[in-house]
Amino acid sequence: MDEFSETSSVDQPTEPSQKHDLHWAFVGKNGIRAGWSALLFLAIFIALEVLFGLALGRYFRTHMDPKAAIRPRISFLQELCQFALFLIAAGVMAVIEKRKIGAYGYAGTARLQRFIFGLIWGFVAISLLVGSLWKAHLLAFDGSPLHGLLAWEYAAGWGLVFVFVGLFEESLLRGYLQFTLARGIGFWWGALLLSVLFGAIHKGNAGESPVGLFSAGAVGLVFCLSLWYTGSLWWAIGFHAAWDWGQTYFYGTPDSGMIAKGHLLSVHPTGSLLWTGGATGPEGSLLIVPLLILIALLMWLWWGRRTTSPFRHVEVRPVEA
Repeated sequence: MDEFSETSSVDQPTEPSQKHDLHWAFVGKNGIRAGWSALLFLAIFIALEVLFGLALGRYFRTHMDPKAAIRPRISFLQELCQFALFLIAAGVMAVIEKRKIGAYGYAGTARLQRFIFGLIWGFVAISLLVGSLWKAHLLAFDGSPLHGLLAWEYAAGWGLVFVFVGLFEESLLRGYLQFTLARGIGFWWGALLLSVLFGAIHKGNAGESPVGLFSAGAVGLVFCLSLWYTGSLWWAIGFHAAWDWGQTYFYGTPDSGMIAKGHLLSVHPTGSLLWTGGATGPEGSLLIVPLLILIALLMWLWWGRRTTSPFRHVEVRPVEA
């Protein structure tokens, strides 16, 4: 009897200890651990995508021919729905994690100003790239297929589309997931992982090339750099929207291999695929590499010497969730 009692006294603490270990595996001092939070967010978002596909997939498949030029109205509906699904998933995680949804990249100061300057930078950047291709005789202009009121209607339609493209893609890959991975593995490890993912996602685009995939990932890192300095997504959202609008509508080039219906100018490549980008568009040209380096340098000169990153404590080292 005494032996049994002694054995029992030794074994009794094991159950609470196991519970403690299980709790520690899922929850840290800042709540649910980063890896589990990211997986839960993705599970919610993917489930919403599946439900969305079941409800409206037939409608979008009927109105979107992968071999035809994309149209602003159907593209707007698709991007609007995608962004709404993200907001639902991020909203659920905000409730679970007891945070405001603005913490996932929408907070910070001078939000409207950063968005507007992002728009300016984005259009100037794509103009520099297209202009360089033109001056190097790697791109030729074919005139304008749009005139008058129709040109303005398409300009506004594609502008609205690409604002939501910027909102959705930046929120998904450099909003909630970047915020969460930063507290788990460090800001720049998270940025590198998500930028590689951003490039890989473009692989499904028709006409995409290896240089185009690399440049998409590199652009993702540039957007992460803006998040590092400003603490918000607004500059990146503006840049993303204006860059895509400039390619797709204003200059009429392919955008990661996709051609739009209704563009102000028309162009065609005239030279080596590596330099012109070919069917990928300007993003597939090697000239984008020095352009991105220049943009990163200007960002460092403008922000790096005047601001202290809100992510400085999770720069490159793994941090406890």
